[in-house]
Amino acid sequence: MAPTALLSVSDKTGLLPLAKTLVESHGFQLISSGGTAKLLQGANIPVTRVADFTASPEILGGRVKTLHPRVHGGILAKRDDPTHQNDLKKQNIPTIDLVVVNLYPFRETIKNPNVSWDEAIENIDIGGPAMVRAAAKNHADVTILTSPNQYGSFLEVLNTEGFAGISDQMRKDLALEAFEHTASYDIAISHWMGSQLGCSTSPWLQVIPKQQSLRYGENPHQQASWFSHKGKGWGGATQLQGKELSTNNLLDLEAALSTIYEFGYANNSEPAAVVIKHTNPCGVSTSSSLSKALIQALDADRVSAFGGIVALNSNVDADTAIQLKSLFLECIVAPDFDQEAKEVLSKKANLRLLALPKTAINEEGRENVRSILGGFLVQQQDDQSINPNSWNLVTTRAPSAKEMDDLTFAWKLVRHVRSNAIVVASSGQSLGIGAGQMNRIGSAKLALAAAESRAKGAVLASDGFFPFDDTVRLAAEHGIKSIIQPGGSIRDEDSIKACNELGIAMLFTGQRHFLH
Repeated sequence: MAPTALLSVSDKTGLLPLAKTLVESHGFQLISSGGTAKLLQGANIPVTRVADFTASPEILGGRVKTLHPRVHGGILAKRDDPTHQNDLKKQNIPTIDLVVVNLYPFRETIKNPNVSWDEAIENIDIGGPAMVRAAAKNHADVTILTSPNQYGSFLEVLNTEGFAGISDQMRKDLALEAFEHTASYDIAISHWMGSQLGCSTSPWLQVIPKQQSLRYGENPHQQASWFSHKGKGWGGATQLQGKELSTNNLLDLEAALSTIYEFGYANNSEPAAVVIKHTNPCGVSTSSSLSKALIQALDADRVSAFGGIVALNSNVDADTAIQLKSLFLECIVAPDFDQEAKEVLSKKANLRLLALPKTAINEEGRENVRSILGGFLVQQQDDQSINPNSWNLVTTRAPSAKEMDDLTFAWKLVRHVRSNAIVVASSGQSLGIGAGQMNRIGSAKLALAAAESRAKGAVLASDGFFPFDDTVRLAAEHGIKSIIQPGGSIRDEDSIKACNELGIAMLFTGQRHFLH
């Protein structure tokens, strides 16, 4: 008996060559509906319309076409189950061996910001997902194709091995892709409805395709994979050269991007450079040119910069590339690289260069997701705009205009340093950074020791309040002139009193920036 294929697709890419091969080379009988049937008939490919196959007309304006026992019985029947086969015989239902279905263009429809609720709802497919799921469930006997990208490999096997040569493993793999297809479709609907209804408490759901298997995780004995939407985030970066990205590279790149974005990215803002080591900034600077910003960021801590990650907020030019070439670095990310810069850096073949356009970065509603035992945490990114006008002066002495600029720079930076975090800065350059210590005075000691004599006249930022006045007194010993911190300690008055005693200006922001 000739095999039967049911074809009902929204994306008609590659459909005609597929249908023609099925009929002319392999004797398939085709069943189809709506626009798919019209396309096949227009190409003189023999096809039976679903309405004729079921002897039931399309109703409800096309909402009900394929939801019929003659369709789903033919898909779901087990070929080796006598009861199933007897039911088919009684109802005169032929088996359906191949299902080629992709769904109404819901995601494409809602890309229009002016789409109406009713228009979006009408683009929610019902019969399509039912057929896809039925075929995927009965993959032991039925082959399911849900994307034009699958047609080539399917036809290759079909033309060499025949339909009987479609292996169990291939049908299982296609069934998995089918369920992923319907799952991502439902999630797109859920997200859109939630956004329209303003549901901030709706379940967090995502289907993110696998980008690649990584060589290993944070350590060689750990397996790892990278999942990313194509064209979005790091999935939208172009690697221009260098070795394959690793888990640690991607973690450091994420920290580097979050930090550099604080100072503008690919929008003609003041040139800025960030050097990251183990997800913490070890040097950050802004300047009149990108090469100067890079030099100053490196000068902040050249020892720690060895083997680090560099992020730049402007296209890399030849002068900046020359500075980068002299270092051992793992990765460099920037909006793009000039041709001269590419030529300079091509001499370091293992150095990973990533061009990440601003269009790949979602600037609104980004979420931070982290796994915990048995689940995960989802929170907003700590990327709200910084408003110095909302800060409170709590000391007798006020910061100078220069100190105010330095405090703004340091406050932008400190929220990208692991808690407990202390940043010492001056003139648009980090001078010392203390990160991840179990007590705040420990971070302050590290930051001030790194700054050395450069701390004199500089400013200090803390991501959390001072529980005691010890950090203020240590800062004064090193010549710090202004401090910025959230405030909110029951001992705030001790720190304010110490600042007034030592001639230091201090601002409270009322907002902490813990980063774990």
